[in-house]
Amino acid sequence: MPCRDLFAYDREFRNAGFTRIAGIDEVGRGPLAGPVVAAAVVLPGDFFAEGLRDSKQVKPDARYDLYLRILDCCADFGVGVVNADVIDRVNILQATKMAMRAALDALQAPPDLLLIDALRLDGVGIEQRGIVKGDDTSASIAAASIVAKEVRDSMMRHFHGKYPQYGFNGHKGYGTKLHLAQIEKHGPCAIHRMTFGRVSRRRLF
Repeated sequence: MPCRDLFAYDREFRNAGFTRIAGIDEVGRGPLAGPVVAAAVVLPGDFFAEGLRDSKQVKPDARYDLYLRILDCCADFGVGVVNADVIDRVNILQATKMAMRAALDALQAPPDLLLIDALRLDGVGIEQRGIVKGDDTSASIAAASIVAKEVRDSMMRHFHGKYPQYGFNGHKGYGTKLHLAQIEKHGPCAIHRMTFGRVSRRRLF
């Protein structure tokens, strides 16, 4: 979908009277290690960035440039992080919602509409839309996807410094052949999700 369509989608809600729209998205539901990270981003009505789309569709250098532009120009943003031990305790879906709520709570002022990728949040008291493939539909959600991806990737590069044997700086915790082989060789570390089957089957203890 052309990126201009993303902005047109959000503009429809502004034309309907919403003035403070927060896009919310997460990154990190699928990996075997590391946190799930969510971002909430409120874009100004006149915001435009060429190439804005779902973070998975943007090359790293361009994604970082978009990340800087979003943080520089956005009206507000918040980030929520839920670590692997909590994911193991509550399950990944509930952890994702926890991260989204934390991102929402981190905003400086409450929005009047939430556009959320694929999910709905109970008990937030704000009008919301759960949009399937929202990061391909809404500029606000796409911006949140970019922010969440950059924050999580930065965290995984940090974890690579602590646990270099797993190669977190490359695969970012996803279940690549290299990552699975390293879990097989070394066993899981403190940031692995022990309840995920591809980790638990390879535990050495």
